[in-house]
Amino acid sequence: MDRPIEKKKGLKKKHIIYLAVFVFFVLIIYLAFFAGTTSTYKVNKERLVIEEVEYGKFDDYHTITGQVEPIATIYLDAREGGRVEERLIEEGTMVKKGDVILRMSNPDLSMSILDSEAQLAEKSNFLRNTMVTMEQERLQIKRELLNLSYDIAKKKRHYERNKVLYAEDLISEEEYLSSKEEFEFASRSHELFIERQKQDSLFRSIQVSQMEDNLDKMRRNLELVRQRLENLNIRVPVDGQLGTLNAEVGQSISRGQSIGQINVLTSHRLTSLVDEHYIDRVRTGLPASFERNGKTYELVVRRVYPQVRDNRFEIDMVFSGDVPENIRSGQTFHIELQLGETQEALMIKKGSFFRVTGGQWVYVLDPSGNFALKRNIKLGQQNPMYYEILEGVQPGEKIIVSNYESFGDNEKLIFK
Repeated sequence: MDRPIEKKKGLKKKHIIYLAVFVFFVLIIYLAFFAGTTSTYKVNKERLVIEEVEYGKFDDYHTITGQVEPIATIYLDAREGGRVEERLIEEGTMVKKGDVILRMSNPDLSMSILDSEAQLAEKSNFLRNTMVTMEQERLQIKRELLNLSYDIAKKKRHYERNKVLYAEDLISEEEYLSSKEEFEFASRSHELFIERQKQDSLFRSIQVSQMEDNLDKMRRNLELVRQRLENLNIRVPVDGQLGTLNAEVGQSISRGQSIGQINVLTSHRLTSLVDEHYIDRVRTGLPASFERNGKTYELVVRRVYPQVRDNRFEIDMVFSGDVPENIRSGQTFHIELQLGETQEALMIKKGSFFRVTGGQWVYVLDPSGNFALKRNIKLGQQNPMYYEILEGVQPGEKIIVSNYESFGDNEKLIFK
């Protein structure tokens, strides 16, 4: 006899599979739409450097190291080549303008002077002889003119007498015409000789002028050669201190060779190398200052050199007020170079985070103090102590300013 089969109560195997699939899909949906996707990283808060964003006076300055140098350096070059015979002043000595530092000799230059003197004497003698000859010729011409004038006067009388006699038919026509032609020929000869005298006089004047010019040039040339001989004595061009002297007795010095320098100590300047980041902001006239023995000394930028070497450029600064006592070349001072006016701004103390972020973003602490979130910011100017913050944070918020290298790209830091 058949009996009904009772259904088993409880979960069957297929029900468990359906339930597992349902839970899996619910979990996927939750993770996709409800669970947070922010990457996190746990850090020890005690090892972090945390600073608060401040609003206050931001001093736009940059600290540089300045080295003291003379206000001017005059370089000594040999104006003439020669052999050093005597060294009269040593390095570091205070000197006056005109003092002789070195004495040199140059036999070739001495021979050149002798040759120039001999040529000058020869030209002078030649000019004197020429002048004597010209004077003799001038006297000879005057004598000939005198003879011609006498001949003209005599032939004129003869012609005028024959003219009267011919009019009275006392002489022949041939005799009359002959006396007339002789008188006219003598007159024309006299005119030609006067013209020749003028030309000779003009030629002699030009010749004498040229010879005198040549003689004058030779005299000036001799003076220049003698001056070159004087240039063998190396003299101090200005008052100051002999800095370096690269010449020893017996050494041969070529013309134009640098042999030393004079430091002008009437005042001092400070030179400094500045990071190229500031090249667009540093200009002449910017103020600067440094402290020494509790007193502040004011400076002003005098010159900005445009060349950039090893990512730095050079500037010169001079004192605009008092000068420290006993200041020496080679001393160094830490100088505050004022790049702009003091202004009210948001700022945060400097930290090593900048090396990683470049000032593009920072980790800002949550008000609870339990975690920090990554946030984009924008920095402005900077000084040795602070960065100026233009946007991204508010006064009173706290920022992690220590190194970010171990944090990776995580957007959230959870404090242990």
